[in-house]
Amino acid sequence: MWLAALAILIGLAILVWSADVFIDGATALAKRFSVPSFLIGVLILGIGTSAPEMVVSVLAAIEGSPELALGNAYGSNIINIALVLGATVLISPIIIRRGIVKRDLPLLLLITIIAAWQLRDGTLSQADGIVLLILLVAVLGLQIIMSIREGYHEHEDDIVVANADSAHSNNLEHLNNSESLEKLEPSVTRGLVSLIIGMLMLVASSRAIVWGAVELATLWGLSELIIGLTIVAVGTSLPELVSSLSAARKGEHDMTLGHIIGSNIFNTLAVVGLATVIAPIAADPVILSRDVMAMGVLTILLVTLCVFAFKTKRQFGRTSGATLVLFFMGYTAWLIQSVSM
Repeated sequence: MWLAALAILIGLAILVWSADVFIDGATALAKRFSVPSFLIGVLILGIGTSAPEMVVSVLAAIEGSPELALGNAYGSNIINIALVLGATVLISPIIIRRGIVKRDLPLLLLITIIAAWQLRDGTLSQADGIVLLILLVAVLGLQIIMSIREGYHEHEDDIVVANADSAHSNNLEHLNNSESLEKLEPSVTRGLVSLIIGMLMLVASSRAIVWGAVELATLWGLSELIIGLTIVAVGTSLPELVSSLSAARKGEHDMTLGHIIGSNIFNTLAVVGLATVIAPIAADPVILSRDVMAMGVLTILLVTLCVFAFKTKRQFGRTSGATLVLFFMGYTAWLIQSVSM
């Protein structure tokens, strides 16, 4: 019992520290190479923190349980929006940009619709998996091209952008005052090291917390089902949650939303796509009627809230965050009730 409690305490401490290191590394690289924060959020944070889900899904497909990939991917998508983004904006509201409303969120909604359409007959063939992987390459390529074309300063002229422009200008001034470009290399190296170490420690500390929580819950007499639906489900999303909170706290609003959008795109296209290519999936009808529907409704809700926020204060505030968190609580209650029936 004491070992489990110690694992939770140490894991939480390392989790918070590693999230700061992770975001600092990503931010440093974004500024050094003038790469938009949103792109860093989509590619590095979104894909990096979704790597565990991909590994779990691929192994499940290899071991003859490819349907687990659906629950893994779609469950993560629901938690990312409802819990991760909801909790993040409850603590630190984020700015909604024009490009996110006009391009990125519609793209996420389209991908969600395609995923639901593929499951209309309850099966996913290897051809469906190949289509998902092709879409992944196309979407990531589009995100890279559009983000780089729009550039680091493509956002609206609000306070956050002014601060970002000031920080970027100070960074360029510092580089210009350097006696040699050799000083750039250690900074890039430190950024990469921070990024890699932060990501690895995020995953490791999350696993330690989940293990400790499961051990304690078992000792307290909670069922494995309840543990899986609550502690493990939330615990495996801790990297996304803590890194998003850290990004928002540091004023990296684009990185926060990019993280959520990138992670959900990667889960839907890469995680499910790889598992389906390895082994076709015959989905339980309840996945379509409950989980896919919940994911679709939640995505539509996210788009609606973001559009409303953009047209008013351009800020995704605490009311929207509370709405998303309440959705997560309702979905979790629905999930527990449906399984217990």
